[in-house]
Amino acid sequence: MAKPTPEEIRALRTENPKMRDRDLAEQHGFAEADLLAAFTGIDVTRIDPHPDRIMGAAQLLGEVMALTRTPSCVHEKIGIYDNYHPGKHAAMVQTEDIDLRIFGSHWQHGFLVERETDTGTRRSLQIFDAAGDAVHKIFLRDTSDLSAWGDLKTSLAIEDQGQTLDLAPRKPPEAAKSNLAKLDELRAEWTKMTDTHQFLRLASKLKMNRLGAYRIAGAPFVRQLDTSAVDQMLHKLQETGTEVMIFVGNRGCIQIHTGPVKTLKAMGPWQNVLDPNFNLHLRLDHVAEVWAVEKPTQRGPALSVEAFDKDGTIIFQIFGISKEGRDSRPAWRAIVEQLESLQEAEAVAS
Repeated sequence: MAKPTPEEIRALRTENPKMRDRDLAEQHGFAEADLLAAFTGIDVTRIDPHPDRIMGAAQLLGEVMALTRTPSCVHEKIGIYDNYHPGKHAAMVQTEDIDLRIFGSHWQHGFLVERETDTGTRRSLQIFDAAGDAVHKIFLRDTSDLSAWGDLKTSLAIEDQGQTLDLAPRKPPEAAKSNLAKLDELRAEWTKMTDTHQFLRLASKLKMNRLGAYRIAGAPFVRQLDTSAVDQMLHKLQETGTEVMIFVGNRGCIQIHTGPVKTLKAMGPWQNVLDPNFNLHLRLDHVAEVWAVEKPTQRGPALSVEAFDKDGTIIFQIFGISKEGRDSRPAWRAIVEQLESLQEAEAVAS
């Protein structure tokens, strides 16, 4: 099916004014970035997507909302961009509220958007990967610095203000990769880890990936949970006030919430955290596998709950906090140990 022209895309938007950008694009066979590009010169400006430029701009805007999403989960944080650490392959923003891991090779298309809504003008910076899928978005709030925003239209704009994009095909998700011949080596090397970041290098070295390694590692390294454990876990966090770190990310950005989960509201297939400075929107029906995973570190064992969709793509990771004077790991472990294993749920069902 041929991609609609910019004129056709704008007509579709007029016909569907309330539909979310991602949903409209997916329904009609084009990328979300195509939708924004079609409005270039109207209420969209194409901008330099490099993380150094975007983060430099974000730091001028004051309080904003940071959004990072996957098809299964949307992670939103309100705060100020600061403490940016650039890097050739990976960069970071590290504040108490906005905490990001940025993989700049995937920051390929950028847009400055000013859209009229029922509640006034909504302003945002939006970044997309080579396939036109959203990587990271920054939304202005009533308290943001509008004078700084006005300057960005000029300072970030690129020469090409065309309404079409040359996009690459979307890369298919990587299915679980296990290697039973390397199981003994996996288990031996797992016990020697001193940092959770070493795990992906270990799995890659053994010709596996994260989910593939979990599927064969066995106790005491992993325990597969019933998919119902996700909602159970969120309610336990709410009831106990336990602070955790919630990681949600795509190929280009990982966004982290550190703190409690206070307000839950289920809406159809979505379970939602609706707290003043943190929102999480999770499609429970997309959760196909859940694992409790323990990895050794220099600060003691790191216990996580990790969820994956039917294609083997990670949806989220949740860890206890290990900061000195703010150690939630014992409370987090108590919650995880109560979560139902898949085998237990299957036994009850049979």
